[in-house]
Amino acid sequence: MSTPDAPRSLAEALRASDDAAMVALLRTRPDLLTPVPNDLTQLATRAGTRASVVRALERLDRFAQQVAEALAVAGDPATYGELLGLLAGDGTGGGDAARAGGAAADAADAAEVRDALDRALATLRGQALVWGGDDRLRLVRTARELLAPTPQRPSPTGLGPTVAEAMAGMSPGRVQSLVAAAGLAATHDAVSAVGALTALFTDRTRMAALLDEAPAESVEVLSRLVWGPPYGQVTAEPAAHLRWLIDRGLLLPTAPGTVVLPREAALHLRGGRAHRVLEATAPPVEAAREHRPQVVDATAAGQAHMALATVEELLKDWDEGGPAVLRAGGLSVRDLKRTAVALDVPEPQAAFWVELAYAAGLLAADGEADERYAATPAYDTWQELPAAERWAALATAWLAATRTAGLVGGRDSKDRTLSALGPGLDRSAAPEVRHRVLTLLTELPEGSAPAPESLLARLRWERPPGAGASDLRSRLATWTLTEAELLGVTGRGALASHARALLAGGPDQLLPGSPDNRLPAGPTQPSPPLRGGRPTHPPVHPGPQGEAEADGGQPAPRGRAGTGGTHPGPPGEAEADGGQPAPQGGARTGSTHPGPQGETEADGGQPAPQGRAGAGGTQSGPRGRAGAGAGTKAGEPGPRGEAGAGAGQPGALSRAGAGRTGPHGEAKAREAEAARLLAPLLPEPLDHVLLQADLTAVAPGPLQRPLADALTVLADVESKGGATVYRFTPGSVRRALDAGQSASDLHAFLAAHSRTPVPQPLTYLIDDVARKHGHLRIGAASAYVRCDDEGVLNEILADKRAQGLRLRRLAPTVLATQADPAALLEGLRSLGFAPSAESAEGDVLITRAHSHRTPPRTPPEPVPDGPPLPDTTLIDAAVRAIRAGDLASTAPRKTTTPGTPGTGELPRTTPAETLATMQAAVLTGETLWIGYVNAEGAASQRVIAPVRVEGGFVTAYDHTADEVRTYPLHRVTGVAELADD
Repeated sequence: MSTPDAPRSLAEALRASDDAAMVALLRTRPDLLTPVPNDLTQLATRAGTRASVVRALERLDRFAQQVAEALAVAGDPATYGELLGLLAGDGTGGGDAARAGGAAADAADAAEVRDALDRALATLRGQALVWGGDDRLRLVRTARELLAPTPQRPSPTGLGPTVAEAMAGMSPGRVQSLVAAAGLAATHDAVSAVGALTALFTDRTRMAALLDEAPAESVEVLSRLVWGPPYGQVTAEPAAHLRWLIDRGLLLPTAPGTVVLPREAALHLRGGRAHRVLEATAPPVEAAREHRPQVVDATAAGQAHMALATVEELLKDWDEGGPAVLRAGGLSVRDLKRTAVALDVPEPQAAFWVELAYAAGLLAADGEADERYAATPAYDTWQELPAAERWAALATAWLAATRTAGLVGGRDSKDRTLSALGPGLDRSAAPEVRHRVLTLLTELPEGSAPAPESLLARLRWERPPGAGASDLRSRLATWTLTEAELLGVTGRGALASHARALLAGGPDQLLPGSPDNRLPAGPTQPSPPLRGGRPTHPPVHPGPQGEAEADGGQPAPRGRAGTGGTHPGPPGEAEADGGQPAPQGGARTGSTHPGPQGETEADGGQPAPQGRAGAGGTQSGPRGRAGAGAGTKAGEPGPRGEAGAGAGQPGALSRAGAGRTGPHGEAKAREAEAARLLAPLLPEPLDHVLLQADLTAVAPGPLQRPLADALTVLADVESKGGATVYRFTPGSVRRALDAGQSASDLHAFLAAHSRTPVPQPLTYLIDDVARKHGHLRIGAASAYVRCDDEGVLNEILADKRAQGLRLRRLAPTVLATQADPAALLEGLRSLGFAPSAESAEGDVLITRAHSHRTPPRTPPEPVPDGPPLPDTTLIDAAVRAIRAGDLASTAPRKTTTPGTPGTGELPRTTPAETLATMQAAVLTGETLWIGYVNAEGAASQRVIAPVRVEGGFVTAYDHTADEVRTYPLHRVTGVAELADD
């Protein structure tokens, strides 16, 4: 039996909950917070909207969904015992069909189910999907409509409609015939007949006796329908075993040629269970292999080193300007193949490295007319960081990125190919899935690699895919395991110790992986249209005289602000959601809203006069005074930039307090800790190589950057791995000479950086190439060749391979051609000569690679999965505002004035009556209910305790805003006294 004070609606249930429960609700369902509801009734209404309920149901674990599905097929309201019976069953058989179903899935232990049910009900109540006590459990109406079976659609449990629902609209004669065929006594009306048939199907003993009389073929039909779908097709003249079921109401018609198994009969056949397999507990993640933690860390560190080398090689390959940007955005298939060949990796891995560099802000489109991809200025600063910090920046970028490289090569909804760096690769769930996969790895013993099947089963239990939807989370998890191994987050499938440091916070605390947090500041531009994201803050809509209104918020006149954003206006007034005024600079939830004399108000709509601050924001006062941030008057203003206690930070001359440094600082601390753990595992850069007689140099480890850059010009990379092999060729030596080096410079460089003596063949190679280098000079005639040695020019003219150059002699030492200088230079080099280009003045041209950089770019913003998660300050302020608004709307009032409580009408009194009532309340200390209309015409209700009335203003303690405010009397529509109780 229900208690006398049991809630009668979801709004009453929310009203009876404490603030901690309200905070938890708004944190798990942040869509309810935008804009902030005026009161609990509006919050309950919003919690019952279809879009919000669908979103909440999709984020439940499998057992919580099963509990909601069971409630949808139970009575309304249902008791705890009835719900437990639907989940665990009643332990009774129901004939062969029930035994067949029971053989497929054994019931879980009763105590385990009860414990899991208690947790699931707490979750559903906490998310406002279920309300009421254990004796009257109610599923919100929208959720019941989504999950309950109907005559046209079965529920996720596979159950069909009830007997009453399926027989609605059936003729009374047909109803009586069904009752008679089932062996029941005739009734006087169809309603009683339906009730009698329902009682038969829910009576275990009588139902078992009825099924014992059924033909074997009829029982077989029931066994095929019992676990769903419950619908079947019959002909106009059904077979005898089907006719037996139809005549007794075990199959009821729903449409011509279609019959359904009633819910009550199916539950009897199932043994009372709503689900075939009850998934009360999460499946464990099993370890497939075990390794020593030291081996895992060393392997992961090796992969981290390879990751850094691969990203550097990619951007070095694109240093002089990378591939062109497709018209639709992204990298062409041909360019992706070329990049894969250059990196010596498969194409999917090449797409991953390209996307990782882009997510980290190291790569972007240059934005020029002939748009190409190139490294950003951030790449140069990133290169100067220690190796461990560079890896931490890449890993953080990967964890937070919503762009998914695994989709490259697939098709979008319009059957267009998805290209690397192109649009359509953002998946909002990617950061959460990556974080969850790695968190599950932390639950295994150190050094243990998971069995992928058990990991995917766990993820499917925690967030089941919708019916008919592709299991995107499983694909994301598979890609996460692969990418984590490539990046060095895992080693041999097990999580490395340095990666654990990055997982200390939740996925919502991850920074967008960008080295720009540590890079020099400068004017930046957003990366060209590769994001596909949407803004995380509501846009600001300016109006005349500084009026502004944010998404879904109430209009805010003369600079007042609705939810979110910054809204300047001449008077500096700001107003909270729902039309609550905040005179003289008060501001609503979110950012900083300046007013006259620096007055501001932050989250929750609480004013902070003369520079004081409400909760959460940054507030500047006169001459730079800053308040604190706890939603009260915690921060008293100090002179010239002083700040009160709380969130405010000292500043000078309009410097404001801090705000959101906490999560950012924690993320940077986790990144620094990961770099600290990885640094000892990475090899130290070397300052030497080992020269060998076969014209190769072996780098036994990573080289210091100046040495590596110089050696890359002087030699060609022959093989990579733990040791890099460089090969010296005439072409590579000529490349170094073209870059301005002399033979003596090259000899000195090799002698200084080789741990072995410089081999004689290498010395001869350098001297031989240097001797020929520059002997021939090429300039623009179209092009000419000059040489002091006439014999060399004679040799060129006599060579048949030079006929394509169409050379002719202008002088004994000069040849000319119609070819351009670059083609002539390459042609003579192909003949074995070593010419050099010269300028119009006759000077040798030194050729060096010129690095091409984009303008400063910001990394792509992750696309949020729904509304952004609110911080604690915002939620606390919203709870206070909702409570205060609910107090104003539900407070009992005397009915001596128009505007009856509960109708939503404002009280109406004459100005004289309003003034007299206010003055009397000041003397008696009474609390009044007033109606207030702001400058924009938005009306609201308030409960105030007047303190002073003078000059056309009333100063009162506003229970709605929980602070003292001043209101102009001409904006008060009327006043009424509150009831004594």
